[in-house]
Amino acid sequence: MRLLLPFSSPLSATSSPATPQFLPEYTLPSQFDYSALSKILKKSVIGTLTGALSLTLVFSSPISSVAAANDPYLSLNPPSSSFESSLNHFDSSPEDCPNEEEADTEMQDDDFKPQLVTNEGIVEEAWEIVNGAFLDTRSHSWTPETWQKQKDDILASPIKSRSKAHEVIKNMLASLGDQYTRFLSPDEFSRMSKYDITGIGINLREVSDGGGNVKLKVLGLVLHSPADIAGVKQGDEILAVNGMDVSGKSSFEVSSLLQGPSKTFVVLKVKHGKCGPVKSLKIQRQVNAQTPVSYRLEKVDNGKVSVGYIRLKEFNALARKDLVIAMKRLQDKGASYFVMDLRDNLGGLVQAGIETAKLFLDEGDMVIYTAGRDPEAQKTVVSDKKPLIIAPLIVMVNNRTASASEIVASALHDNCKAVLVGERTYGKGLIQSVYELRDGSGVVVTIGKYVTPNHMDINGGGIEPDFRNLPDWNEVKERLSKCNILQRS
Repeated sequence: MRLLLPFSSPLSATSSPATPQFLPEYTLPSQFDYSALSKILKKSVIGTLTGALSLTLVFSSPISSVAAANDPYLSLNPPSSSFESSLNHFDSSPEDCPNEEEADTEMQDDDFKPQLVTNEGIVEEAWEIVNGAFLDTRSHSWTPETWQKQKDDILASPIKSRSKAHEVIKNMLASLGDQYTRFLSPDEFSRMSKYDITGIGINLREVSDGGGNVKLKVLGLVLHSPADIAGVKQGDEILAVNGMDVSGKSSFEVSSLLQGPSKTFVVLKVKHGKCGPVKSLKIQRQVNAQTPVSYRLEKVDNGKVSVGYIRLKEFNALARKDLVIAMKRLQDKGASYFVMDLRDNLGGLVQAGIETAKLFLDEGDMVIYTAGRDPEAQKTVVSDKKPLIIAPLIVMVNNRTASASEIVASALHDNCKAVLVGERTYGKGLIQSVYELRDGSGVVVTIGKYVTPNHMDINGGGIEPDFRNLPDWNEVKERLSKCNILQRS
């Protein structure tokens, strides 16, 4: 079989992808005032959260230092108990609540304001994050006692400048011996705008009401973001998006509803606090992400077979949405087989990777299993819907296929939905969370790890492909059929 893919040679599956011979059939526009959002992302509401607001959770790429996303599935760093308590309290009797005007006034009085922070305070804030969340996956020599002593030694002398405070944090994190735990300057942190999955500057959290129901609360709110300007407040309950009731929907589903082209509007219905009031807010989106998806239809076997080729460069806020568009368009053009190219895809949003994998999996199939310091953080993530396509699939990988890309590759491979072609993958099975500090800088901290559906720890070892070079489609179908038979038995 000769498939016209962007290899340096027609049948080389191990080389890095070159520039495609054909332009993508569509490109989603992305117009955005980057300088404005740079200012937005330099500040974050801290409020009642302990230490710092965890904006994002990623399987950060092994090279990029600024890949991030809020992840409702894998968040291993819960807010403080006081905030958790306020989020979990939904029901209140009329006598417990003031009237609507008083409630609204109370919320206005509680608006979060930027806080001045000392150099020592910034260092201690970073220390607290590590103390509460860091998972030592390498030396296994980290202990709370040694970490406490390091803090005492550092703060024994005054820190006279902010640059010195940042240098202290860098050295403090370097002492952990974890290559992925690191400091982000304010400029580096501000570059994360393309990973804002909502486009309006909020993070959502699914919270149980104790009676088996789940409601959505605003966990994080970026100062001066579109949502903040429109009047959304930290702790608000999300009731509807563009008139659609979101009861029972996951945070990812609602985040997807919030998405749209930059400069367009979304109407968000929210309830302020536990007592109201309920308001409908019109919010203008600001999107910095560009589509990571390109695609085309290839004819093989003398034009008898149509193959949909999709290249996915990274997992940003648009990855899943644009992938769905591409696959549907290719299906409409008659594609009966698919190739998804993940070579040189270093990862990005873990949430986007998980949701991408679900597009191909059967309901109940396992995507990944995660573990962290907190036993409560051990989660099995499974697919909850029917697959978008059931056609035979090839996933292209190489030694720069990493992190979220490896989640997708392993989930599809282990569930007999795809064969892997190319080189052994990079091998990064660790989870990082990205936190903003109160001066606009940030820290990336390793907080967990994951294993594949076949319970393989790929960290440092990667995933071995099924084929080095492109197989015939009959061979692909035979391989997947045998895999399914073995899985059922």
